[in-house]
Amino acid sequence: MIRVLVVDDEPLIAEAHRAYTERVDGFTVVGVAHSAREATGVLRTEEVDLILLDLHLPDRHGLDLARALRAAGGNADVLAVTSSRDLAVVRQAVALGVTHYLLKPFTFAAFRDKLDRYARYRSQLRESTEVSAQHEIDRVFATLRGSPPDSLPKGLDAATFDLILSALRATPGLSAAEVAARTGTSRVTARRYLEHLAESGRAIRSPRYGGPGRPEVEYRPA
Repeated sequence: MIRVLVVDDEPLIAEAHRAYTERVDGFTVVGVAHSAREATGVLRTEEVDLILLDLHLPDRHGLDLARALRAAGGNADVLAVTSSRDLAVVRQAVALGVTHYLLKPFTFAAFRDKLDRYARYRSQLRESTEVSAQHEIDRVFATLRGSPPDSLPKGLDAATFDLILSALRATPGLSAAEVAARTGTSRVTARRYLEHLAESGRAIRSPRYGGPGRPEVEYRPA
């Protein structure tokens, strides 16, 4: 179970958020607080994985509380639940590692979607202590953001994609033949992946002049 602390200065709203949370499978509320001081007290006595944090608390701004928790070594994730639409506040929240930012008022469906994505994110982190390729990191962050991870066309696989992209980043300005030699793939295979990178905006094609005949195409990371 993912252990949640609900923090909101309005008792009725805090109760609503507690009830919403308990309706989502895999989550349990271990505490409800109506101020930063109360929240700090709960965090001293309970293990908390996720804090549903209102930013406008009577004794302290929610982001100040989040900053203090990070400074003290706390590793609970934070989902900001607030009516604040100030982009400066949003930037501060991102800088502090706030996991999600949910604007009030919201529907239960929107709330559940945030918690479901957070649960999948945690599940992916538990699968392994180390990732083997960039696409695995992209998948984790895509789950958290709610944006779909990069999808590959039929016939292309993620391992080869990462191999070729890594070769291109290590030595920008390579032709398909040079990428093939560095990765152990065929020239045709290398060109397919390089063309996909170019078409998806992750690489730039340019002609390479210097030899007789047609100019060769080289690729650089975008």
